[in-house]
Amino acid sequence: MSTRPDAPASASPALLSVRNLEVVYSDVILVLRGVSLEVAPGSIVALLGANGAGKTTVLRAITGLLPLHRGRATKGTITLDGAPVHDETAPSIVRRGLAQVMEGRRIFSDLTVDENLRAGGFTCRNAAALNEGLERAYSLFPAIKDRRDQLAGYLSGGEQQMVAIGRALMSSPRILLLDEPSLGLAPIIVGQIRDLILQIHEAGTAVLLVEQNASMALGIAHTGYILEHGKIVRDGSAGELAKDKDVQEFYLGGGSERSYRDVKTYRRRKRWSA
Repeated sequence: MSTRPDAPASASPALLSVRNLEVVYSDVILVLRGVSLEVAPGSIVALLGANGAGKTTVLRAITGLLPLHRGRATKGTITLDGAPVHDETAPSIVRRGLAQVMEGRRIFSDLTVDENLRAGGFTCRNAAALNEGLERAYSLFPAIKDRRDQLAGYLSGGEQQMVAIGRALMSSPRILLLDEPSLGLAPIIVGQIRDLILQIHEAGTAVLLVEQNASMALGIAHTGYILEHGKIVRDGSAGELAKDKDVQEFYLGGGSERSYRDVKTYRRRKRWSA
């Protein structure tokens, strides 16, 4: 389960397409400066960048959550299956087949595991579809099946992440956005999360992965993008990025144990410049 899955057919049109996206907060703070990226059907795409680069803002723009944070897209387009979604509400975007797991899990700690999962199934059309989603979640995450009646706030960090991912999968999304799914988890649990992402991919769901563990992300992704100060400064196949000396130095630690989350800022190499 630790090897990169086969890449989807290159001729496949983009399932998710972001084009020349600019985002402003509070009408004065320009955070994204012409960001473009694509996620093909059945692919895993990694979005990497230091703290403050704008990764979470990209996800908020895609999922329609910018207004909740006093943000708005001033330029660019976002399309899902060719249909524009940049002016749609978050519930409408979920119904179109997109779901997100936010950084920090954001589960309902005072609800049971089962109640958390059922909350993710608000788009299910009937009880049969809801029950099917529950069975799918519990088969994917057997560790939480035996705790379905336990308050989610009492679970371990890894189990809470499973609940958060399972809740997102309840809507049977065609594409899943993951924001730092391994954050704060022990290495052995990070390996489990990696394998779960691969299982989700193998079941046919595309994944856009924002991840502080660059080595893990590039190890399972097909393609990757590097975001710096609100701009995409490098992109390519995940294998190519993992072998790039600059990427190794700034994001893979150059052989050390440091994480790219610890890299606050750096001087962009000339060959990365647009």
